[in-house]
Order: sequence, then C-alpha cells, then structure tokens
Amino acid sequence: MSQSGKLWYVLSGSRGGARRAALLEQLAEEPRNANQLATDLDIDYSTVRHHLDILVKHELAEIRTEEYGATYAPSAEVEHNWKEVETIIRTVS
Repeated sequence: MSQSGKLWYVLSGSRGGARRAALLEQLAEEPRNANQLATDLDIDYSTVRHHLDILVKHELAEIRTEEYGATYAPSAEVEHNWKEVETIIRTVS
C-alpha cells in the first residue's frame, strides 16, 4: 500500500480514523503522552492508548521516550506527508 493509501486507510477508511486523525493533529502541535492526550481531547485513556497503538503499528506515530508516561510524536512519514494528513483531517472532521 502506498504511503498516501496507508494514511487514508488508517485516518479515514477505517473505524476510529477520525479519532486517530485528531490525535495526530494534537501530536503535531507538541509531543505528548497518552494521559495528556486523553485530558486535552476529553477521551477515555484506554481509547487513546488503543488508537496510539494503531498509529504506532502503522508507523504514523512514534514513541519518543520508552519509560513510564511514554511520549508520542508524528512519525517522519507523517511529517513528510503533512499536507496529505491535513486534507484527510478536513475530510473526516
């Protein structure tokens, strides 16, 4: 699957894509941990963890720190294709 195709699939073509797009948008502003994202977006912590796991699995987000309270950030692939991500975010919002 192409990079663009993967972005569209994970962020819009599957259940929860809009929520994953919102998480990426927050991470692009500033790397954060799951608890910070849950608070900032008013989403259950376990839901945030689930979506972060999917983003990491598909290499759309990366773990910046491995210790307790791991911080996440957009992957280099996402940063490189940010205009495409913004288009997807506008589509799913």
